[in-house]
Formats: sequence, structure tokens, C-alpha cells
Amino acid sequence: MPEGQGSAGRPPAGVPDGQGRLVGRRYRLLSPVGRGGMGMVWHAHDVLLDRDVAVKELLLPFGLDQAGAQSAHRRMLREARSAARLSHPGIVTVHDVVEEDGRPWIVMELVRAWSLEQAVRQGGPLPVVQAAEIGVRVLDALRHAHAAGILHRDVKPGNVLLTADRVVLTDFGIAAIEGDVTITQTGLLMGSPAYIPPERLQGRTITHAADLWSFGATLYAAVEGRPPYEGPDAVAVLGAVLTQEPSRPRRAGALLPVIEGLLRKNPADRLPAAQVAEMLERILHSHGA
Repeated sequence: MPEGQGSAGRPPAGVPDGQGRLVGRRYRLLSPVGRGGMGMVWHAHDVLLDRDVAVKELLLPFGLDQAGAQSAHRRMLREARSAARLSHPGIVTVHDVVEEDGRPWIVMELVRAWSLEQAVRQGGPLPVVQAAEIGVRVLDALRHAHAAGILHRDVKPGNVLLTADRVVLTDFGIAAIEGDVTITQTGLLMGSPAYIPPERLQGRTITHAADLWSFGATLYAAVEGRPPYEGPDAVAVLGAVLTQEPSRPRRAGALLPVIEGLLRKNPADRLPAAQVAEMLERILHSHGA
């Protein structure tokens, strides 16, 4: 009987479902550390190599049919393939992919960190220089992925992890390798509404500029303490992304031209990554960072 399981094969009261389970005959699930639209991330232990890891479990939306489930499985496997091709200190390392219960589970390095979303929620808006420093590192990771032909497609504060010495971009959950057949599922909108670029909502071709729009929205949230678009529900937020300009940030300071240049609705009008990197570096240099 797996450690931590009750006599009926279920965890005792108060224990998360799945805790103590052995996945892929080597990864012991210890405790959940985060949950997103497509999965739960577990703190786990690799009993073969005797090291702690993170394991992402695929969780499907209620009511998804078999075709949708298969699409989600393919998307998650593609996430692993995408991230495994990348080697960068600002991108979470993928160690392994295993299949259990007919579902893929992604094994990654365990990054003990707060997300940018948590940091802003707990401590309020970030100073401009701190936001610029985080931005430089996130942008460097994005440019590395783009150079490998990989789009992230879900850049947002919740996917930016902050440690004492690293800024790490995680969850290539809906990442796409250029040239892959696009995987979509009717009724399954991937991403967080306030960070989805207009061209995705319009069904237009997605390019590097889409990630840059989401990066701009992430910078906006870092310095303002809230996303660039808000509303009573997801539909209202998506409508605002399509039809309205964001409220002019009041705390952005030197980051204002960067944020406004990234949040232009037409991808062709957005600042290119190289120019954004130069602007961020100038901000840091001017403040002695």
C-alpha cells in the first residue's frame, strides 16, 4: 500500500488526493505546490536519483470530451518536448516525461520560489528598477526560446518565478513549436484573459510579438499591482483587450514607454525584443543597478 494512503486506497482526511503516490515507478508525490488551468504541480521525490523534483499532473476541465482530452494530452507532451529543447538559467529544466493512467506527467527541476503574481499580491506594486531587472531576465529567457522556434503563449505574472538569485519562466503549457500543427479545442480557452494578446482572440497568426504583448502586460502588473485590463468576468476582460486601450500606468516611471510600446494592439507596431532589451538595460544603468 502506498505510503500515506488509507486502507481503501484513498488518502486520509486532510491529505490531498494523490499525495504519497508513486508515479512512473520512481517519483513520489509529496505535496501540491501550485495549480493552473491545465495542471497541478507537485513537490515530489525522485527515489532513483534521491533528489527532489517538481511533477506536473495534467488536470482536464470538467465536461471535456474524449477528443478534447486527447488534445490536452498532446498539448502537454508538446510542452515537455518544447521545454526540453531549451537550456537557459531563466527557463525551468525538464528532466523527464512519464505516462501514468494514460496521462502524461512532466518531471521538472524543483524551483523553490514565489511567483511574481504572489509577490505583487503580498507586497504590492514593485519599484520600477526591480520590475526592470525582472523584465531583463524574463525577456532574455523569451528571446532564447524564440531563437529555438518556440513560443511560450502564456507569459503572465503567475508563470514568472522569483528566487534569491534567479528569475525563471515556467509553464510552457500551451507553447508551440513553429511548424507544428496548431492544437485547439472548441470551448477551451488557454491562458489568463488579461494576458492574452489581441491577435490570439482574433484568430490571427501568432508570432513572437504575441509573447511580447503578454510580457508588456506582465510588466504593467508588476509596477501597477493589477493587470492592464480588468472586468467583472473573463468575457468583459477579453472584450476590453480587443476594443479598449489600457489605463495609462501611473507608477511605471521610466518603464512607461516600454509598456506602452509593447501593448500596441497591432503586432507590427510593437517594439521588437532587441529594442526592449536595450531600453530595460538603460533603465538599470541609469539607476546604477
